[in-house]
Amino acid sequence: MRIAPRPGIVALVTAAAAARPDLEAERLQCERAAQGDRAALGQLLRKYGPSLYRAVLLPRLGSDAAAQDALAETYARVVERFSQFQWQSCGIYPWLRVIALRIALDMLRARRREALFEPEDLQREIDAAETDLTARGEVELCEKRDLADARARVEDALGRLNPRYAEAIRLRVLEERPRDEVALALGVSVATFDVVLHRAMTALKKALAAGVAAPRAELKEGAR
Repeated sequence: MRIAPRPGIVALVTAAAAARPDLEAERLQCERAAQGDRAALGQLLRKYGPSLYRAVLLPRLGSDAAAQDALAETYARVVERFSQFQWQSCGIYPWLRVIALRIALDMLRARRREALFEPEDLQREIDAAETDLTARGEVELCEKRDLADARARVEDALGRLNPRYAEAIRLRVLEERPRDEVALALGVSVATFDVVLHRAMTALKKALAAGVAAPRAELKEGAR
């Protein structure tokens, strides 16, 4: 199933992208990069790297360390495959975003136990993004939408979990605190905390999959 883009957002993004005065300069920069100008490519990555980190990688991976690793891998993949890039009127950011999403997908598949998003969810998002790259042309609007969508989804799901589960996820997964520190904060042994976190992640994934229809009673089952 493909995720249909929101018509209002698409129209706004397309109009804003068409009005960007820097697109011609970016096109020329991309041409130089395609001809082997590493400085030009480096400038493009430095320009858009922070947006990829903030809006694409960190919200989906839920970990600063994982997002930093994913950004480095994104840079490497871009350098490796830049010859495949074809200029479009939306600029280079949507293409970079798809690469970053694919890196995040690979990482989610490798660490499913403590991942906030299911790989299948991210694959659907990639499919939708690749259908029409121009739908995400304006970088600032795209970044704001990515951040808003990811935060709203996770916060909505956490808000429907048992507070103990939500706290375990926030401390261990989002804030990356050590297991023993989180166990102490929750007043349990490390072994018990591992069980709590496993149940919390299972409940969170159910909530993310079910959306607002997820019943609170089911999500809270077994929390005590």
